[in-house]
Amino acid sequence: MQRDERALGERRRRKRRRRKALGCCTVQGSLLPVPFPSPVTVWDRGVCWQQTFTAWCNSHLRKAGTQIENIDEDFRDGLKLMLLLEVISGERLPKPERGKMRVHKINNVNKALDFIASKGVKLVSIGAEEIVDGNAKMTLGMIWTIILRFAIQDISVEETSAKEGLLLWCQRKTAPYKNVNVQNFHISWKDGLAFNALIHRHRPELIEYDKLRKDDPVTNLNNAFEVAEKYLDIPKMLDAEDIVNTARPDEKAIMTYVSSFYHAFSGAQKAETAANRICKVLAVNQENEHLMEDYEKLASDLLEWIRRTIPWLEDRSPQKTIQEMQQKLEDFRDYRRVHKPPKVQEKCQLEINFNTLQTKLRLSNRPAFMPSEGRMVSDINTGWQHLEQAEKGYEEWLLNEIRRLERLDHLAEKFRQKASIHEAWTEGKEAMLKQKDYETATLSDIKALIRKHEAFESDLAAHQDRVEQIAAIAQELNELDYYDSPSVNARCQKICDQWDVLGSLTHSRREALEKTEKQLETIDELHLEYAKRAAPFNNWMESAMEDLQDMFIVHTIEEIEGLIAAHDQFKATLPDADREREAILGIQREAQRIADLHSIKLSGNNPYTSVTPQVINSKWERVQQLVPTRDRALQDEQSRQQCNERLRRQFAGQANIVGPWMQTKMEEIGRISIEMHGTLEDQLQHLKHYEQSIVDYKPNLELLEQQHQLVQEALIFDNKHTNYTMEHIRVGWEQLLTTIARTINEVENQILTRDAKGISQEQMQEFRASFNHFDKDHCGALGPEEFKACLISLGYDVENDRQGDAEFNRIMSLVDPNGSGSVTFQAFIDFMSRETTDTDTADQVIASFKVLAGDKNYITAEELRRELPPEQAEYCIARMAPYRGPDAAPGALDYKSFSTALYGESDL
Repeated sequence: MQRDERALGERRRRKRRRRKALGCCTVQGSLLPVPFPSPVTVWDRGVCWQQTFTAWCNSHLRKAGTQIENIDEDFRDGLKLMLLLEVISGERLPKPERGKMRVHKINNVNKALDFIASKGVKLVSIGAEEIVDGNAKMTLGMIWTIILRFAIQDISVEETSAKEGLLLWCQRKTAPYKNVNVQNFHISWKDGLAFNALIHRHRPELIEYDKLRKDDPVTNLNNAFEVAEKYLDIPKMLDAEDIVNTARPDEKAIMTYVSSFYHAFSGAQKAETAANRICKVLAVNQENEHLMEDYEKLASDLLEWIRRTIPWLEDRSPQKTIQEMQQKLEDFRDYRRVHKPPKVQEKCQLEINFNTLQTKLRLSNRPAFMPSEGRMVSDINTGWQHLEQAEKGYEEWLLNEIRRLERLDHLAEKFRQKASIHEAWTEGKEAMLKQKDYETATLSDIKALIRKHEAFESDLAAHQDRVEQIAAIAQELNELDYYDSPSVNARCQKICDQWDVLGSLTHSRREALEKTEKQLETIDELHLEYAKRAAPFNNWMESAMEDLQDMFIVHTIEEIEGLIAAHDQFKATLPDADREREAILGIQREAQRIADLHSIKLSGNNPYTSVTPQVINSKWERVQQLVPTRDRALQDEQSRQQCNERLRRQFAGQANIVGPWMQTKMEEIGRISIEMHGTLEDQLQHLKHYEQSIVDYKPNLELLEQQHQLVQEALIFDNKHTNYTMEHIRVGWEQLLTTIARTINEVENQILTRDAKGISQEQMQEFRASFNHFDKDHCGALGPEEFKACLISLGYDVENDRQGDAEFNRIMSLVDPNGSGSVTFQAFIDFMSRETTDTDTADQVIASFKVLAGDKNYITAEELRRELPPEQAEYCIARMAPYRGPDAAPGALDYKSFSTALYGESDL
């Protein structure tokens, strides 16, 4: 093993001696041999090369986040040499070896030299061992080979060689400048004016060329070096004093430095073109984002209003009085007249803005706008439907609640009247039934008491119906949730308890009277007959007075006419009642006549009844007074119902005109949207005139609203003269306004599509004619089979075979992405325009960014600010994700994901 190592060392020493004897390094490929100076001058001349080549290497290595300090030493392990080749070539080299042994370093350098050789460069006399050993001459020769291959070889002007092409480029760029005559890459650059002229030609704002002096070369050179490093990202590779103090500056150093200017400025035109394209794309995207923000705000405000309004409409808290409920009804009318109409307009405008935005996105080849969750047009329509449902239910509840309160007031008053009458009747009855007068009474008195008790029992039985009516009314008040039910229940319970006591006392008194009845024989039949006939007559008069004073509530003319007819029937019975009254009074007069005839002293009032002739006559007079009062009340109510009937007929007459008119207008709009008359501008103008005629018709709707308000104020709840309600008219009017606005928006979008895509009026008419021809039912949309027939008529191969079906399915996915099963005319136009026009693509934008980035896979914020206007540069910086690739540098941004996101191919 030791002998092998010694032999290997000897071979390496002989090889180095041979190379030293040669005194040069030859690079074969597409370049000429590159001679090195004699060994005597290698060190002195090498200092200039080292500075230049080190700066050139660092200008590329810093893209990978590193640099070198000593060109002889820092490439010895081959790691930074491989990294340099990856940066300048944009390709990946084999994975380097991380070991620190000599063999690992040699293997890494050999990988780098193999890569150089794979690019068509034949290396002669440059071996990995010399680089690893730190041979300065071989290392500089290798770096010069890399510079020639990757920085100078590709330069070609008018099919010249690399060196000649670079020289010709310098001559053309500096030709207009005085005191500049570039003939070579050494003494032509000593005064520094050529460097400044190159910079001023491409970036005149960086150099004040007229202030430079030819006799001050150091200042000129330093000015050019500093400006190039600060503004052009070209590192300082030369030293001004070395160039000025050298009779013939080194040609390789000058070529290396000048090639950096060529690469920096050769991409300027591409960068400008790329910047313009990006500015255009970003301007469209910014405008669309503004529209999206406006939509989001308007949608949020409308949804918030709906969210606040629905709970108010769903509030079903009942009120105690009619006045309070009528105030709620008035608040609801204010909502319908004042608060809701502007929101209807906002909803319509929101749909128009959404459709316009989607059209612009389609025209600019952008993905469709998806509003944030809960703010879709469908969400707004759903919320609006909930609002309409709550609104309808709220109005019905208000009207039902007013009817309920009216019914409650009527029942409560009726309860109080009947309860008062009953309480007045029962007053003293309990004390009367508890009397023991029969114990000391005579036979006649007892008989009278018996008869009187029988009359009382008849009277008690007659009042049974009233007690049941009072209990029934109290039960109904409880069921209808009357606010003062506790007091009603207490009063009803008191009446019922008292009624039970009266029944029990009546039964006990009868038993006591019957017990002594055997002792009583005499009875005054006339008084008894009087009592028996007077009691029901008295009850009849009390019932009549109660009926004549009873409150009534009606809603139609038929109901009041029925009450009037019943009252007339009652009045017809009055003569018979008067005869009955005279007969009863005649009995009393006959009894008095007999008593007078037989000198019988009567004890006073009829012992069998408390209903005296005076009571009968008093109640009869009261009945006679209540009859005309009832007549007037019925006549007044009849007049009010007749007035209500006029209001019904007045509203029905206007509604029967407005309703059919709106239906006719809806049908006419449908016909206009599918007919072709003139240009799109003519159709748009026609529709706008049509819209104005609809708006001009609004006073008729307002008149109908006024008539409807009069109907509601009169508490009219039905109308048999028309099938139209105000709710139907309002909904129809809102649908009419929304339909005409949507139709106008569709025509405007067609104009926008035509202008953006360059479609002629004849093409638009041809599209419309084809569409209408296959739209058999004139519904404004084509079914799948209709659309396939239309495509076949336009020359598309979508016949019923496997290839045709696949093509048709592809087209359907474009025109009907939601799978609704129908194709609208707008979708049809969008498809036809895409088939005949071209648009920007994500690949084009990525290519433009790559030009700005100097062919890197990423771009920096500094490069964006340098190449783009400030506003759009900041727009990109704020939205670009950090670049995560293996060649990423600090602050690297991923322009590829950003570009694809602009066209919906990824998330932004």
